[in-house]
Amino acid sequence: MNYKRLLLCLLTGYTFASTPASAYQELQPPHEYDKVSKELVEMLEGIHYNRPQIDDAISEKAFDYYIDSLDPSKSFFLKSDIDKLSQYKDSFDDALRNGDTTVAYTIYNLYLERLEKRLVSLQDQLPEMIKGFDYTIDESLNADPDTLKWATTETELDDYWRKRLKNRALTMKLNGESEEKILSTLERRYKNQIKRVDQTNAVDVFQTFANSITAALDPHTNYFAPRASEAFNINMSLSLEGIGAVLQMDDDYTKVVRLVPGGPAATQSELSPNDRIIAVGQEGEPMIDVVGMRLDDVVDMIRGERDTTVILEVTPSKGDTQTSKRISIVRKKVKLEDQSAKKEIVEVERDGEKYKVGVITLPTFYSDFAAIQAGDKNYKSSTRDTKNLIEELRKEDISALILDLRNNGGGSLQEANALAGLFIPSGPTVQIRDQSGRVTPLGDSDPAIVYSGPMAVLVNRMSASASEIVAGALQDYGRALILGDQTFGKGTVQVLQDMDKGQLKVTQAKFYRVSGESTQHKGVMPDIAFPSLVDKDAIGESALDNPLPWDKIHETRYPIYWNMPAYLPILEPRHEARMAKDPNFIAINGQIEEFKKQAETYKTISLKESTRIQQKEDNKKSELERENTRRKALGLELLTSVEDIKPVEEDTYAKEASEILLDFIATNQMAEKQAEQKTAQN
Repeated sequence: MNYKRLLLCLLTGYTFASTPASAYQELQPPHEYDKVSKELVEMLEGIHYNRPQIDDAISEKAFDYYIDSLDPSKSFFLKSDIDKLSQYKDSFDDALRNGDTTVAYTIYNLYLERLEKRLVSLQDQLPEMIKGFDYTIDESLNADPDTLKWATTETELDDYWRKRLKNRALTMKLNGESEEKILSTLERRYKNQIKRVDQTNAVDVFQTFANSITAALDPHTNYFAPRASEAFNINMSLSLEGIGAVLQMDDDYTKVVRLVPGGPAATQSELSPNDRIIAVGQEGEPMIDVVGMRLDDVVDMIRGERDTTVILEVTPSKGDTQTSKRISIVRKKVKLEDQSAKKEIVEVERDGEKYKVGVITLPTFYSDFAAIQAGDKNYKSSTRDTKNLIEELRKEDISALILDLRNNGGGSLQEANALAGLFIPSGPTVQIRDQSGRVTPLGDSDPAIVYSGPMAVLVNRMSASASEIVAGALQDYGRALILGDQTFGKGTVQVLQDMDKGQLKVTQAKFYRVSGESTQHKGVMPDIAFPSLVDKDAIGESALDNPLPWDKIHETRYPIYWNMPAYLPILEPRHEARMAKDPNFIAINGQIEEFKKQAETYKTISLKESTRIQQKEDNKKSELERENTRRKALGLELLTSVEDIKPVEEDTYAKEASEILLDFIATNQMAEKQAEQKTAQN
């Protein structure tokens, strides 16, 4: 009789499957995966871009990744456990190569033992702990993962758990939850965690172990076992009858990785990358806590019938990260039309004249392959749609063009090459270097140019992959000013390889610009920077663990149409002067400074209720003052509550980009006039 199992059932109300074996009995290596283990080493050493040697250096990195994947918040292991397990640091490579992954299960089973002991004890103590929390005591919780250390004693770990629970309880209390509701929510939260662990099998552990090895090579190489599991999280997109977001597990939380362009969440604009979803509810029904719940269960709750509403309770990634907020999103199916290129015109007045600047917003690089295969001559593609929109804008006598690639995460490489070709004659747009060192240039073979006038490309930190190829090519050719923020830095190419069991997504190549510079890690740097609310330390290739480095190869031959750097000494001061006076940019810069201050403040979370209330009130006051300063400068009605603040509809960035382009045109015309005068004098 497993008395621990019986006790757990009594304490939690959780019913285990009626099997004689304990859900927490030690897991053993699945021997049918011995071949997969050996095959993984051969494939990684043979086809990964870096042609790595899976050795002790890789093993030591993999050990750290494996421990972090099991206990990312340092909640179960003690330092003595880590010291004891460190004897296996140099064993991971041998285990994989020999097809004997016992070491992974030795570590996992100790983790399982520690987790069982902790959660059973916690369930027993939870009611008394919740009732006994004193929110008048001035104490704090370390929330900075960079400074978090392994507890050295059980007493120290008990206190860490007490503070974590107190923080969660205080957060719910400040959101208006009763003590009974707080208790039931936290009890359910840890039942979910127990359930999630109960559902973990030997293959799941193998997959986690294999991915500790791949993580030591780069963040985009992954092993996927045949069944859906948490290592496949990043591929779970809620684009069909969902909210249009890509989610993954982060510790016990469901985290937003990115928003699908044109999807309900992106359109609604309240949900952001790196937000953590802590509860999900349906319209008219109570919220369900999802902390500790399996990702696929959370996905099922968020998905639903089209045109129905799902409510997400999230802790935001920026701003007041100690207080949750609720976001209502109407489920929709993300259609190709929602992601299609769109146009608008920004009018700028100068010296009594009005100038038109065309703006084409491109959320992704798409192509309707089904329509192409069906022989539809009017098939949709990002290049065809952009070309048609440019022709329409030219008829409206635009002075310049903006290609807006903000939040464009990439898509079809073929489309990216063809789209860049709309602005340059035939020529290379990107170089691809494989693991053997062979470099293959790709580009546009059509000599026709759809638009040859002055243009800019707007980018931000979420512009990635194919977006970076287009922005980099147009910058290298001197065809466009690049405006905005440093791009994501995703400059690697992955392919899927079938294995005896499952698949390996492996990095096999890197992208390089025609100038020879890689887009990897560094991304594309703007010619003129705009303020950004995105924290580059939290989002981007450089924020991932172990990214491949930036490097450079030989440049290819290409012409330069405008020497853009020569214009910057004139354009940048004017841009800075306008931003210093623009109420919208002043407000944005104020918001950025506030986020930076809060990020430092919230590395240590106060567990004193009065302090938290004061922090919340101070944040609201600061936000309202910043918004009213902006509104007063624009002659708008002042607000009395932060709840009345709405997103700014005017695209401040597109307007300023238009101003920069008109400065560029004027500067260029002056330079041409001076050149003509000099020629005439000679």
